[in-house]
Amino acid sequence: MGLAGCCLAWQRHFRGADFTWEDDDRPGSASRVAAGLVNPVTGKNFSVSWRLAEFLPEAEAFYARVGGLLGKTLWFPLPVWRLVGEKEWSKVAGKLEEARPWIAAVDETVPGWRAAVVLTGGGRVATREFCEGTREYFSGKKGLRQPHSAEAARGEDAAATVLCEGAAGLMTGRLGGHRCAKGEILTLRAGWRADRILIGGGGWLVPLGDGMFKAGSTYVWDRLDGDPTAAGRARVEEIARLLGGADFEVTGHEAGVRPIVRKSQPVIGPLEDGRIVFNGLGSKGSLYAPGVARRLAEWLANETDIEPGLDVRCLP
Repeated sequence: MGLAGCCLAWQRHFRGADFTWEDDDRPGSASRVAAGLVNPVTGKNFSVSWRLAEFLPEAEAFYARVGGLLGKTLWFPLPVWRLVGEKEWSKVAGKLEEARPWIAAVDETVPGWRAAVVLTGGGRVATREFCEGTREYFSGKKGLRQPHSAEAARGEDAAATVLCEGAAGLMTGRLGGHRCAKGEILTLRAGWRADRILIGGGGWLVPLGDGMFKAGSTYVWDRLDGDPTAAGRARVEEIARLLGGADFEVTGHEAGVRPIVRKSQPVIGPLEDGRIVFNGLGSKGSLYAPGVARRLAEWLANETDIEPGLDVRCLP
């Protein structure tokens, strides 16, 4: 059960709307292995995440509300330190003004790096705890089954099937072409600083608390399975040494497939066969899933249209 289905279940629940769900419990789903990273300014081009100012506050409020009901802390805000090498500095420097609302500082004294751009608005969502807690919460509710394919009322009378299938659904060709990518992540024990998320050198390091960290991640497009590999472990260990240091213990190694349709921008809406899709969260599901699920819930209730930027019918 992944982020899309869980968030839609909560948004239906908050509206007092009925639903059922079915879950095939895939071990290689991205939500099960993800670090839950929320990074406000991303990629080699140092670009502000799509519609960040709109979706981030909604996600924070959503995880606080759900966490209160589950008795868990789900959202852990942390500054993001984007570590920039000499070769990429000119490109990043040219984007600083565009990203200014999310920049707390630029530190040019970090050993081994040209600079560190310190970003606000970052953090970690406890995705596994969120998904497992959602399953437990709704499994105790009369008339509910677990969501992967969720049935929800569309308007007054009709029932609708919403496919929240993640990468598995995209790989069937349900939406035509896709850009799904396998990623491998390590769980580490180390004595490193735990007050910031580090991003640089093609990877990231996320503190989990109690001396534990997640490090990642690889991108592989030609082997879309949930099997960890020796090559993947070696690459992520390289990232961990670059960002944290050489002294660490690997306690876990997982792999999952990111559901990507177009970058990490999700899509929702009706398919030609009458079913409805919620997919394409990519590597940014923690940020986008709550707000997109709310928009889908509103459309299911005939309260609003789907905006073109999210509508699956607008895909090329």
